Amino acid sequence: MRSPAGDIMAGMAVSHIAHRLRLLRDAHALHALAVAGAACVLSMGVVYVGYFLHVWRTARNAPCVPERGDCVLVFGKHAPAGRLDRDFNARLTRAAALWDSHAPSRVLLLGGGPAGSPTEAAVARKTLLALGVAPDAPLLLEDTSRDTLQNLRNARSLLATAELDSASATREVTLLSSRYHLARCALFAGNLGLRWELCAAEPKLDWRPGTLWRIAGEAGYVCWLDIGARWARLIGYRRLLERLS
Repeated sequence: MRSPAGDIMAGMAVSHIAHRLRLLRDAHALHALAVAGAACVLSMGVVYVGYFLHVWRTARNAPCVPERGDCVLVFGKHAPAGRLDRDFNARLTRAAALWDSHAPSRVLLLGGGPAGSPTEAAVARKTLLALGVAPDAPLLLEDTSRDTLQNLRNARSLLATAELDSASATREVTLLSSRYHLARCALFAGNLGLRWELCAAEPKLDWRPGTLWRIAGEAGYVCWLDIGARWARLIGYRRLLERLS
């Protein structure tokens, strides 16, 4: 017999998968996917290889200490029943370490979750406090988004509100996430008009098969979104551009 905790985790996994499937049912997203796929096929894979190298170089070269670090965006990750995996834990460990080197004036913890379960942002805050971050640290929770693009859209809105700081919307932000994820974060931040710098969670890129597999997946995702955005600009496809900005 499955335990109640097991039922909760299974429900969260289903919710996470359902959100991804909803994205694939979007006609505009499928249009972009078809164009990106055609570009990869017609180039005999050369286009995809270029994006793979871009994601890999970004992952390899990203600093793990920000140059400015005034406003830090910490990306969440799926955390069933509030349980952190290795990647999410590394992100939060890096975020906690920033107070020793570049004490930020504001940290946005990004990520929502299914109804009735702790959000990624709430899990992140609880973990940072457990890691020694002061209770009065400037932690802001963005807890309604379910993917990277929504993370950044909502963060942009929070930064633009007069209640926070009228100058925040134009300030450079630090994007803190796993190395393999940073190229996607940077792409979306640029599309949304944010000025950004990168901060990697891990001290260096490791060469585990799982990491290379994730880089390969991210390369496909970045290829899809970047080529889709370029195509939309070329043909004036406003509805697709609205999906990406």
